Amino acid sequence: MTARPRSRRGRFAVATGLALLAGALAVPAAPVSAAPAAAERPRDDFNGDGYADLAVAAPTATVGGETGAGYVAVVYGTKNGLDATERQVFSQSTAGVPGSPETDDAFGSALTTADLDRDGYADLVVGVGSEDTADGGEESGLVEVLWGGAKGLSGGAVLATGKPYDWLGRQGRLTVGDIDGDGAEDLVTVENQFNLRVLKGPFARDGSTAHGEQIVTDEFDSRYLDLATGDVNGDGVTDVAGAQIDGDEFDARRVVYWLGTEQGLTPYTTVQGGDGYRLKGGENLDIGDIDRDGYDDIVVGRAVGGYDSDLDTPAAKGGRVTWIPGGPKGPDGVKAEHLNQDSPGVPGSAEAGDGFGTDVRIADVNGDGFPDVATGLPGENLGSVADAGAVVVLPGTERGLTGTGARVVTQNTPDVPGTPEKSDAFGRAVHLADADHDGLADLAAGAPGENGDAGSVWYFRSAPATVVSPNATTTFGNTLLGTTATGARLGTGFAD
Repeated sequence: MTARPRSRRGRFAVATGLALLAGALAVPAAPVSAAPAAAERPRDDFNGDGYADLAVAAPTATVGGETGAGYVAVVYGTKNGLDATERQVFSQSTAGVPGSPETDDAFGSALTTADLDRDGYADLVVGVGSEDTADGGEESGLVEVLWGGAKGLSGGAVLATGKPYDWLGRQGRLTVGDIDGDGAEDLVTVENQFNLRVLKGPFARDGSTAHGEQIVTDEFDSRYLDLATGDVNGDGVTDVAGAQIDGDEFDARRVVYWLGTEQGLTPYTTVQGGDGYRLKGGENLDIGDIDRDGYDDIVVGRAVGGYDSDLDTPAAKGGRVTWIPGGPKGPDGVKAEHLNQDSPGVPGSAEAGDGFGTDVRIADVNGDGFPDVATGLPGENLGSVADAGAVVVLPGTERGLTGTGARVVTQNTPDVPGTPEKSDAFGRAVHLADADHDGLADLAAGAPGENGDAGSVWYFRSAPATVVSPNATTTFGNTLLGTTATGARLGTGFAD
């Protein structure tokens, strides 16, 4: 049996119109402070200094005059948390990054992290979902990697291309995990929108792998909105979970999972609810052991309402978050618990369009040993300010996820810079990682509508009693990155 895998997920980011300086900015040097051994390094530590780094994508930004070419910004962690002076900006105009910026390529349409070449440094995997490729044709899509190293990310290689209109590496259809238990990270994406495509690691520096790939077919016309990895049955091999719909029938959302084995992934299983029918799913998910029972759980965000299924879906109003506990037989939908803003302890009240559950991330924010869940509410109104947005952190306990003790962060929260404005969409994307290596996961939040769709990112250093510590917030936007603000919508998505 191999060591128990870490949770991992791919993520969707959307942004509009940005002019980018060519090349990388302010390449950081690794801090000289003490760092943990390589085996203990965070999965998103690109420069190997022991501190988690933050990658945020703008896949529809303008680069070199090409609208929608896309870019990714990286800010590095230190003993004092994220340091916005230690940053890089990447696009297909950056030296060493494969390809060139073209209209609507969508560089950064999905992001995930892993040490693909097993050199001790995390690498950044980037989806270019609308890339036209010579091998695949129009809108085939592309997945490439930026290699980690002692001075941060540099260089890159192509990992995979799709077929015509595959949109490979697009909209959450990208994650990484050791799904065959051989100790090497495998890349999981989606082919033809409904088949899983697994590229088996480890990878060489040219992006190739000698271990081939696996196609896991779907007999139905399914679509995948998000993917995540973790060990849902506790056997020590990484499994994959997906947020799935029937074709283009968005009301038929469900949760499925594929068990990992030494031979690769098994066919998927649909999570069943207590009524004997498929448990109603959502648009995004993450995996982690919320109750610390040794089995990873699935947390699903269902933010989009207004469908007929709302009538018989618990806690559907305003969006919901569902906790599905793992177990020796896999996820147990019969024991699923649903939370929304009308649940006891959850700040606010459930209102149509709030978007509770827009993004979900799992990590231990308060240091009690139980992973917590951060979720965004970009449609939350703050007084008379419509769609200003918010983030709620839901505590994990030995009994699972709870609203008791939940905490909310908005631009009205003390020590949070900025002022709520209409359509800021604060919380459109959220992220949890320990950027200062103090044992507490720190929160990052994006507000792509900030300052008339220019967009901004906030980072908060956590403490046991608070998500937002005094004098411990970093915020950055286009001015710091040296990018054009008009229509940039910075902060629409993060890498895991």
